[in-house]
Amino acid sequence: MAATDPCELPADRRRGSTFGWSLGVVLRRWHEYVEEMLNDLPHGSRGYHILAVVVHEDVPTQGALATRLAIDRSVLTYVIDDLETAGLIERKLDPQDRRARRVVATDRGRAALAEAERRVAHAEDHVLGGLPEDQRDTFRDVAARAAEAIHAAAPATDPCVAVRSVLPPEQ
Repeated sequence: MAATDPCELPADRRRGSTFGWSLGVVLRRWHEYVEEMLNDLPHGSRGYHILAVVVHEDVPTQGALATRLAIDRSVLTYVIDDLETAGLIERKLDPQDRRARRVVATDRGRAALAEAERRVAHAEDHVLGGLPEDQRDTFRDVAARAAEAIHAAAPATDPCVAVRSVLPPEQ
């Protein structure tokens, strides 16, 4: 029996059989384009994610940053070292707990992030170029909500339950 091309199946039959494949294709293409766009930033997309969280979120410690980004603490240390050497971030004593260090962006880091965000947006538009702009925005929004729900859930939580919790109810 010949294998059926999942892309030739009706949409309602493709959903379950190609979801993982679809996410993998989008992620691989995103990663290819973004790494190319961020080749001047220490550690490429990983450095970008760290810099973005440091600039846009209030993460109290380096340990909390590792948890937020799901990066092993020892790996995070090396990336932060390189971002600090590049003058993009600095470690400062936490005024609330002098044993802890906060990672903060420098002015140069904020400027580098603004430029990197522009380039990443361009790469994302290229990756999602087969979709109308409103569907790109919807895709980004739903993906972000699903990721936040999964990240916030306990590791033992079924990811399907987390994803369903952020999707609008079917009409």
